Amino acid sequence: MLKLQGISAGYGGTEIIRNVSLEVRKGEVVTIVGANGAGKTTTLRTICGIVKPTAGSIEFEGRRLDGQGSDAIVAAGITMVPEGRQLFPHISVKDNLLMGAYKPSARANAAQRMEEVLEIFPRVRERMTQMAGSLSGGEQQMVAIGRGLMSNPSLLMFDEPSLGLSPLLVSQVFDVIDQIVRLGMTVLIVEQNIVHTLKIADRGYVLENGEITMTGTGRELLENPHIKKAYLGI
Repeated sequence: MLKLQGISAGYGGTEIIRNVSLEVRKGEVVTIVGANGAGKTTTLRTICGIVKPTAGSIEFEGRRLDGQGSDAIVAAGITMVPEGRQLFPHISVKDNLLMGAYKPSARANAAQRMEEVLEIFPRVRERMTQMAGSLSGGEQQMVAIGRGLMSNPSLLMFDEPSLGLSPLLVSQVFDVIDQIVRLGMTVLIVEQNIVHTLKIADRGYVLENGEITMTGTGRELLENPHIKKAYLGI
């Protein structure tokens, strides 16, 4: 479905990721784990077209996407739920959700898609007329995920979905992601909470200093001695 081959990218002449190759197959949950500054977010931003690769190729469902703009990548079926939620705080929850349905194919079915999203997030249904900025952090994350789903993506990417949330809310967010996966969504997730993300991941990639250093199933990586020592303190 998604294939990165030898991708390098960065900012202002500084290379952040080097020769990154990974694959996400339809129906999978794939995670990229690593420390702060490893290049995880840069990888997602490169897939989205926000950062232009300096080398390598990105293919999605057989089509080359590297060098394409973000609008073309969303139209192709890739949506990202960004780090920090990035809602519009001074407009309603409903209008924030509708922001996700701006591509023509999504606009045509926005009402039906909205109902599907609200079935997943009953608490969001209760907050539809509130300003998004008045919601709790956990509720805002639900709205951000719902906004991503409104575009009816083939691949939904998450950038640090548990950032800044309490342990209880972190569990709730991962329960929602698991629910979305069971509904058939393909997911690529970047997350520092390695235990949660590897438990739901079919496969994972370890990114260290901008390079992929290890790959395996979620369970294999959770049980790997290097992962335990470097990231779990075991």
